[in-house]
Amino acid sequence: MYYFIVNPNCRSGRGRRIWMQVKSTLDARGIPYKFAVTRYAGHAQQIAEKFTKNASASSPCRLIVLGGDGTIHEALSGIQNLDGVIFGFIPAGSGNDFCRGMKLPVDPMEALETILTFGKEARMDVPVISCGDYTSRFGISCGIGYDAAVCHEVLTTPLKKLFNRLHLGKLVYVMIALKQMLTCKPAEAEIIVDDCRTLKLNKMYFAAVMNQQYEGGGFRFCPKGAPDDGRLDLIAVDGIPKLKMLCILPTAFWGGHTRFKGIHILQCRTADIRTSKPLAVHIDGESGGIRSSMSVHLENRQLTIIIPDK
Repeated sequence: MYYFIVNPNCRSGRGRRIWMQVKSTLDARGIPYKFAVTRYAGHAQQIAEKFTKNASASSPCRLIVLGGDGTIHEALSGIQNLDGVIFGFIPAGSGNDFCRGMKLPVDPMEALETILTFGKEARMDVPVISCGDYTSRFGISCGIGYDAAVCHEVLTTPLKKLFNRLHLGKLVYVMIALKQMLTCKPAEAEIIVDDCRTLKLNKMYFAAVMNQQYEGGGFRFCPKGAPDDGRLDLIAVDGIPKLKMLCILPTAFWGGHTRFKGIHILQCRTADIRTSKPLAVHIDGESGGIRSSMSVHLENRQLTIIIPDK
């Protein structure tokens, strides 16, 4: 039995169209499944809680998320027992950073076939972010500052729907990234990793804690990141003139930014970030509010992911 969480509204309704193709395939092949459609923010977490309520290592739930990268952290947050879930993902969004990091098919029907033929199992670390009284798991990354401000604006701009219809969704990220770079103001920050090492920054643009190499639609901010190494990868950008930042930013698509002064990359199991003023926070590309601190740690157990057998 497969349990599908379906986000029908991602990428201007693309999720709904993909689900109809997936459902048709499941029905034609006589594959048993249950599904639930998300209807509001946080609904995927509630569905995951329901689907995985009685799951265990001896009787795992095959939980499949059909949506964008932003649907992932809600679904992960709802899983009751990480040992009791075998997780699959069918991409229907525009970012596809989870697919890049986990080496999953970007084509939805190819992703479905990987799941149904049960390619092979991989293990993934599961990070947890806490901001005040809010706690959530995530699969890709979380961040505070510039990268989160970009995510916030992308989520609210009407241009996103228009450009997605034109298959130019990535261009929205680029345009807003440039705009935010010109208007953002850096902040003082303190980053404490593993409760023992402190990095003090005077003009921090952003800090991102990553479970994958990529975020923001293909920016390879942590080129040495691995989702199964039991470590978080953290990037912080500090004290770089804006004009230079505009030149450096495109190099992050292939990881060339790491050689520049002001780019700090660390590995850790826990990270506490405190800023001198409230800044935007994102969690897997979704809004985490405006905060002046956030803490991240890894769950003690990993999650099983279905990936291609290649």
